[in-house]
Amino acid sequence: MLADLTREQILAEQYGLVAGVDEVGRGCLAGPVCVGLVVAPLDRPIPTGLTDSKLLSPTRRQKLVPQVEEWALAWALGWAGPDEVDHLGIVGALRAAGHRALAQIDLEVGIVLLDGNHDWFSDLWTPPVVTQVKADRDCASVAGASVLAKVARDRYMESLADPGYDWAHNKGYGSAKHRAALANLGVSDHHRKTWKLLTEGTATGG
Repeated sequence: MLADLTREQILAEQYGLVAGVDEVGRGCLAGPVCVGLVVAPLDRPIPTGLTDSKLLSPTRRQKLVPQVEEWALAWALGWAGPDEVDHLGIVGALRAAGHRALAQIDLEVGIVLLDGNHDWFSDLWTPPVVTQVKADRDCASVAGASVLAKVARDRYMESLADPGYDWAHNKGYGSAKHRAALANLGVSDHHRKTWKLLTEGTATGG
């Protein structure tokens, strides 16, 4: 299923410019969270094949990045590091990253369209927020944000000096190889230290 602009068009009639927002890295053991934001034009063709980044191959995602950047009226990425995840909690870190993305946008955003069913974005100064399950699949602005954030975060994880955690492949998620490396190598500066990084089995080498 490909994304379209049906929801954005409905929201735009009442609120004006719609910013689609999605996050990447929420469930990782290591690395930052990245929040993508895209203000989509309602009168330009959507990049061909645009949908939820998780449904696309890495090659297809990378090819879509310049197309989404050119198509969008505005786009931005906001980041929060593992230390902020530890200090603020995952919701607070996502909110901080999302606000950093919004602060980069010069346009006056009327409403934020957020993927999922939980509003982690809202604050006193932000535009109103509406959530939608599967917005990253169905809504073109959110799908674009998903692709930009996913590719940017993957590239960052691949760039890290990796003594054996296999971040180039697992991108910081808790794969078996990543957890085994944690048991053997210990915790790095890039890990979220307040998270349960080792299960009982990996902690004992099992």
